[in-house]
Amino acid sequence: MGSERLLLITLLLNLGVIAAIAAVLVRSHAFQRYLFQDRRSLAERLGFALFVALPLMGGVWIRLAVPSFQAADLSLPGSLLIGVMGGLNAGAVGGALIALPAVAGVGQWLALPLFVAAGLAGGLLRRAAPSPEEVWAFSPFIDLELWRWLRNRLDRPFRDWQALAFLILIGATALEIELRRLAPARLYAPEPHTLWSAVAVAATNILAIAIPIKIWNNVRIERKLEAQRRLLVQARLDALTSQINPHFLFNTLNSVASLVRFDPDTARVMIVKLSNILRRMLRKHESFQPLREEMAFMDDYLDIEVVRFGPEKLRVEKRIDPGTLDMLVPSMLLQPVVENSVRHGLAPKLAGGVVTLRVRRLGSAPAAQLEIEIEDNGVGMAAEQAAPRGHGIGLSNVRERLNVLYGDAATLDIRSHPGEGTLVRICVPELHAAAAVNGQR
Repeated sequence: MGSERLLLITLLLNLGVIAAIAAVLVRSHAFQRYLFQDRRSLAERLGFALFVALPLMGGVWIRLAVPSFQAADLSLPGSLLIGVMGGLNAGAVGGALIALPAVAGVGQWLALPLFVAAGLAGGLLRRAAPSPEEVWAFSPFIDLELWRWLRNRLDRPFRDWQALAFLILIGATALEIELRRLAPARLYAPEPHTLWSAVAVAATNILAIAIPIKIWNNVRIERKLEAQRRLLVQARLDALTSQINPHFLFNTLNSVASLVRFDPDTARVMIVKLSNILRRMLRKHESFQPLREEMAFMDDYLDIEVVRFGPEKLRVEKRIDPGTLDMLVPSMLLQPVVENSVRHGLAPKLAGGVVTLRVRRLGSAPAAQLEIEIEDNGVGMAAEQAAPRGHGIGLSNVRERLNVLYGDAATLDIRSHPGEGTLVRICVPELHAAAAVNGQR
């Protein structure tokens, strides 16, 4: 009775050891690269086998060094696991590596053919899977509806991958136990003395494969969700940008159309400016660009507006810290705000006015921010119009894009009083090229 209890405790510890190994391995980015690729080269498959086999070899050495502690030896399920997740080559190499300490240390030479065969069986099992997703779905709980499983699967076990996996794992466990009984000096294996303890050994080997797969699959799902989240953010950003561009082009073409009849030369100048703007828009889409390029884009836009309104009605003042010109800002950030100032602030004012653009750096790294202010002395807005939900498509779009790109790290504030003008202040974290590239991956 004491030996059976010790065996059950050892089996429980086995599960804790394999779970710990799986959890530690998956924290490695190199291991993730080997594990989660759909198609791996031979070198990558062997790299995966090495990653998993090394800690399992350590478990065998612990068992040899401390004979009273056998819970770290997971040779058979480890070999099968490498084959199932890495394929034939990885399974054979992994099984050989795991057997090496037992063969070299105490002459348990039966370990080598057994564990290599187990690795190959795991590789064949992987090949037999209908799809890679079936491997990731491996579970000790074949179906919660036992009757449905019995009715639909028991009559064709070799055509059901999960049932086939169970048969191979149980057969490998039975073979290991029998070889241990026939040649105890040539192979280590758990020694069950009753049918129930033999069932416990088989169940432990199944769980020792299922647990790492579940741990790794959870990380895999998290990676997929993160990738989907990034794609969703990019799609959302593209949709917001597509809202800005037609809005801007529509208003600019109206400006050109108003001059075509009575001042065709000026209209031609505006068309050239518009072509510069379109050329910039048709470049490969980037979420960020240097402030210098954003200002060049703004200059083309404002040149068009100054021609339309006349220099006596629209003046532009710039107070820009030269050190900020190489900092990155979201593309098409300033144009909707300046357009709002011109169209809704100054256009209704008979005497026209001034748009002032101020840019400066606040604070110091790593918490530095870029502050951008666009101010006009136009007709202003009422309090409800200046509220976050009270302004039109331009400012709403800018606010939404800032939220997508920066979250709570960016702010957009509007201060306006009827008859006095409007001030829009945007603060974004200081960002340079390398950070922007990493953020978009």
